[in-house]
Amino acid sequence: MDKLIKRQKIRYRIRRKLSGTTGKPRLSVFRSNAEIYAQLIDDSTGTTLASASSREKEIVAQKVPKVEKSKLVGEAVARKAVALGVTTCVFDRGGNLYHGRVKAVAEGAREAGLQF
Repeated sequence: MDKLIKRQKIRYRIRRKLSGTTGKPRLSVFRSNAEIYAQLIDDSTGTTLASASSREKEIVAQKVPKVEKSKLVGEAVARKAVALGVTTCVFDRGGNLYHGRVKAVAEGAREAGLQF
């Protein structure tokens, strides 16, 4: 089976089980080869509450490895969430293994004040 199709099936299986609400949004992580993106999504209204990516100016300015950038992305999205009054969320790894850059986003978000 193709790697992308396999990851897509895992992603759909995860999404069947979890969904974000206004009080407890979903922290969705998308990982490409070069960049990483994180969004806090309210699935009841279909809106993005906060987002962060490794392409933001203050993160690009840091010349660190991709795992460290991922941690910075987690911290950035958590800071934005706390500013909006959101302290808890559900984590959506997007079909990726909870390992490496995806794990770094989660750890960064936890350190900056999000709970999941």
